[in-house]
Order: sequence, then C-alpha cells, then structure tokens
Amino acid sequence: MSFKEGFLWGGAIAANQCEGAWNVDGKGPSIADTAPYFGENQDHDNYVCFQDMSKEDVYACLNDQQGIYPKRWGIDFYHRYKEDIQMFAEMGFNVLRMSIAWSRIFPNGDEEFPNEKGLQFYDDVFDECLKYGIQPLVTLSHYETPLGLSLHYGGWLNRKTVYFYEKYVTTVFKRYQNKVKYWITFNEINNILSGLYVGGGILKDYTTDNRKQDTYQAIHHLFLGSALAVKKCHEIIPDAMIGCMIARRESYPASAKPEDNLVCFEESQENLFFTDVQMRGYYPSFIYKTWQENHVNIIKQKEDDQILLDGKCDFVSMSYYMTVVSQAKIDENTKMVSGNDMHGIKNPYLESSSWNWQKDEIGLRIALRRLYDRYQKPIFIAEIGLGEKDEIAPDGKIHDSYRIDFLRDYIRMAGKAVDDGVDLFGITCWGCIDLVSMSTSEMSKRYGFIYVDVDNYGKGTYRRMKKDSYYWYKKVIQSNGKEL
Repeated sequence: MSFKEGFLWGGAIAANQCEGAWNVDGKGPSIADTAPYFGENQDHDNYVCFQDMSKEDVYACLNDQQGIYPKRWGIDFYHRYKEDIQMFAEMGFNVLRMSIAWSRIFPNGDEEFPNEKGLQFYDDVFDECLKYGIQPLVTLSHYETPLGLSLHYGGWLNRKTVYFYEKYVTTVFKRYQNKVKYWITFNEINNILSGLYVGGGILKDYTTDNRKQDTYQAIHHLFLGSALAVKKCHEIIPDAMIGCMIARRESYPASAKPEDNLVCFEESQENLFFTDVQMRGYYPSFIYKTWQENHVNIIKQKEDDQILLDGKCDFVSMSYYMTVVSQAKIDENTKMVSGNDMHGIKNPYLESSSWNWQKDEIGLRIALRRLYDRYQKPIFIAEIGLGEKDEIAPDGKIHDSYRIDFLRDYIRMAGKAVDDGVDLFGITCWGCIDLVSMSTSEMSKRYGFIYVDVDNYGKGTYRRMKKDSYYWYKKVIQSNGKEL
C-alpha cells in the first residue's frame, strides 16, 4: 500500500452531535434539536431522524419538558473543544472534518446580519486546530438546517432557502478564508430520499400529495445551493477545494438472474445520481424516466442549468459503512438489514455489528474504484467507522480490539484502491470521539477513539478517556498507513 505524501489522516464529527450548547450565545434551534431519544429498548431500525414532522410536532418538541433530546447537549464540545483538539493532535491528526452549525451563524436562517458570537466560536476552534497543524475540513450543512427555515418557509422545498444558504456560505467563506481550505457543501445529500425533514428541513405542512415531486424539487434546490456555494468558494478562496458527499450505497445482486442484476444496477444509479449532478454539472439522462413515471415536474428558472454547470465540485467524498444485497422479488421470509440510509437484503457471507450493520471492507475498495472511474476526480473518505457498545474494563481502560480489527481491514482496502489507481487524498474516521448517534439519538452506539463518560440521558462526568484504538490509530498515522 502506498498512501501519498501529505495524505490527510484524521477524524470526523458534526456540530449537532457533539457541540451541545444548543441555545447558548445566540444560537437558534436546528432540525437536529427536535430529535428525541426513545429509550434503551427502541428498535435500532427505527431511525427517529427520518420520521416526518409537522409544525405541531416541532412545537411539541420545543415545549417538551420531560423528553430526552441528547443532541442538545452532545458531548459539550462547545466548552471542551480545546481539550478534544489537543487529544486529536496527540493522535497525530492533520485534518479534522467538522461542521458549522448554520443556526449558530444565522439563528433563524433569514436574518440580515450574522451572529458574531457564533462566528467567533468557529474562529476559536479553527485557530486551535491550526495551532497543532490540523487542517479543518468543514461541512457547511450537516443535517443542521435552521428550524426557522423549516417552520416559516418549508425548508429546501422553498427556493428562498437556496439564497439563505448562499448568504450563509458567503459569510463563512469570507470570515474563514485564511483558515479553512477544504469544504463540503452537504453531508450525505442523498439521505433526503429517506427523510424530507432530516435531509431537507421539510415539514408535512408544506408537502403535497406527490411525495416524489416534493423530494426531487427539494433536491433541485439542494443542487443549486451546492453549485452556488462552489462558485462562491472559488471566487472568495481561490486556493481552496470544495466537494460533495454521499452516503455511498454498494450492493450485490442476490443471484445471476438478470432481474436481480437490473435492480442492483438501478439502485446504484439512484445513489450516483447525486454525485453525477454535482460533479458533472447536469442531470443524467436516466433520471428523466424516473420523473416521468412518478409524475414529477421540476420547476426551474432559466438560469438553473448554467448555475449547475458553473458549480461543479472539485472532489467527491463519501461515507461508507456497509453493503446490502439487491433482489427483484422480496417476500416476508427475506432477511433484511438497514443502517445509515442503507436498506436491503442481508448478505449471508458477511458479519454484522451489534446494530446489524454488515461489515464489508472489499465493498469499500469497489466503491472507491467505481467513484474514481466515473468522475476521474480526487476522492476523500469522509466517514468510516464502527459503532459498538464500549465498556470500561476492570483495569479502567477501554479495550476495543473489535474497532481496531474493523478499521484495519477498511484502511487496508483503501490502500489497495490507491494501488489500483484511485486518487484518494484523505480519510477521516467517523465519531473519532464518542458523540450522539445521528439516527437514534443515543450515546451507547460509540464510534470514537476517545471515550466520553456520558450516557443516553446526558448523565456522567463528560470525562475523556483514550481507548486502545487511540494508540493504534496514532501508529497508523505516524506510519502513513503502513503499520496497521
């Protein structure tokens, strides 16, 4: 394996899952602040973040005095970022993928002027990173649409949100142009297919009877927002790189039947549709049939096609956790799995985590080769990782050999993809420090190299502890991926 010199090694976090301080220093609520935790016995496949929400539901959450909303406190990164970044630096990070909470900058999303305290917070975080030689790689929108835009405009279903987003990204590009050189427009943009609320900040009050119409109209607006952000970034920070990101779906046909292979191909096309538009600057031909079959009529303005063409991303990034199997006909006896917007048939040849996410390192190599072959642009692995129930051992340490084994196999396959010719320039492991789950709003599904002493109900000391994987990943970085 031969990762290039200057390869970016680090970890990934998201503001809504780690910062806390959800109503501090002028921050407004985001859609993530309405995500409850439903208890220890919840169905792990019941992803609360993908449920439809109405205005009534949102106000009920905001006024709820009894419910548990872990994303509102996270791991208190807002007050402990210096300690956390120092630990990342000791591990050897040269990149930290993080997000800016949009509603910390524009609390309702539509203000005339930004919130200075929010801007100053990220100035301080970026300065702390740069002090240790850590490059911030910033996601501009990571499931953090300001709740005000959802309540008063209908989120990304309303074209006005495109221009609120453009104003927000222009503000942060100007503010941080000398501190941040790597950007991502939207986290896992394709997850809007699973949830209009989490992916687009869209409430039921604004939708029509044709869900496909609403979904693809919002997607069009997201594409416009991404393209405008790319153009603004290139104008304001000419030496920066700005990319797109998908939750990459890799699947295998259940058999050699042509029907199964066709379904597998079409599911992959649906996934790649998002990067096709953001990397190529136009809609692929296959989507028009989908629109026709579902009575979708995208409302465009005459300048939209040129906006997309002028706003092509510089690189493609992805999250990759698992694979599934595709089959044309499914019955009640078919064993299914799901995770991180992946829904499909269980693969009998793969092992599963405690959350039934199937481990498939070879699928990562396939995904990297497929993306690079399609776009011939640099690739960044924005998320890989294993969520498990870590326990403190009698010796007071966390022995997470299972995480080491998992990441060793995934990084090894990433290296093989590099040897295959893929231009891969970095890897950030998801949840490098324990944080609140996006899908189930729990702390007990832990990904980090660093353990945080807080439970699903926000109780604990919030003390940080290095796991065995912390020391392992430090050696991986020191050796540039040679010592696994």
